[in-house]
Amino acid sequence: MQAELVWSPLARKDLLESYLTSNGGIIVSMATIHISEADAARDFAGLMAHVRAGAEIVIENGTLPVAVIHAPVPPRRSISESIALAETRSKELGYKPVMDAGFAADMEAIIRNRKPRDTSAWD
Repeated sequence: MQAELVWSPLARKDLLESYLTSNGGIIVSMATIHISEADAARDFAGLMAHVRAGAEIVIENGTLPVAVIHAPVPPRRSISESIALAETRSKELGYKPVMDAGFAADMEAIIRNRKPRDTSAWD
């Protein structure tokens, strides 16, 4: 569930801060702030403070969203990249990494107990 807040420069900053941080347990990183282009131009530094706190900003022209500002998603490796990196690293070290026995047992249990994916809803 995402909280939506219509923001205007007339809103008191302390009320906005209070809403984003303590409105019924709403977490700042889940907040979406909708703002007009003109209002965004007036207080861009304030908007960026909210982005740094985890909010997503939707800048609108009338009712049409024209831009979304949010913190960047950290880069992630794909499985194939991770495997290639592990193979390269093992060649550099001259030996293959050894999997922890507990981790290996957990992985075997996951593979052994996995169920076929139900794709009927995809049709």
